[in-house]
Amino acid sequence: MNNDDIVSFFIEDLQVGQSASYERAISEADVREFALMSGDFNPVHLDEAYAQATRFKGRIVHGMLPVTFVSTVLGTRLPGAGSIFMGASFRFKAPVRIGDTVIATCTVREINAPKGRVSFECICTVGDTVVVEGDALVKVPSRDAPAKAPAESV
Repeated sequence: MNNDDIVSFFIEDLQVGQSASYERAISEADVREFALMSGDFNPVHLDEAYAQATRFKGRIVHGMLPVTFVSTVLGTRLPGAGSIFMGASFRFKAPVRIGDTVIATCTVREINAPKGRVSFECICTVGDTVVVEGDALVKVPSRDAPAKAPAESV
């Protein structure tokens, strides 16, 4: 994905029920890089012998890795550039394995135009299985609001 792939909607462009998705197959490299970036070296994600002895009977992907795909949707697809992720709540429903293709979908649930806030229902799936579900709150720019210059550094 590059900057040419990023879309942007103003709050006035959004409608309840509107949705967008991002799809990605999880690789071994993704899991290792996520561990390095997050500092989460739990062996259930990285050590097959250890993970075989758990209730998962094998390695699983970090739960937060698919959640980052929700951020991808919100920051690059709907509402896209200029939006600010304000908060979220997620529930992990099923494990994700290396090689699984995760589809993160965010759907507009409610629009509060006076406050510039939009709530989204967020679901990550692998095939027909919901692996993560949750809610996100996003600040979305208005077409009518003038863009503010960034604060100057001292």
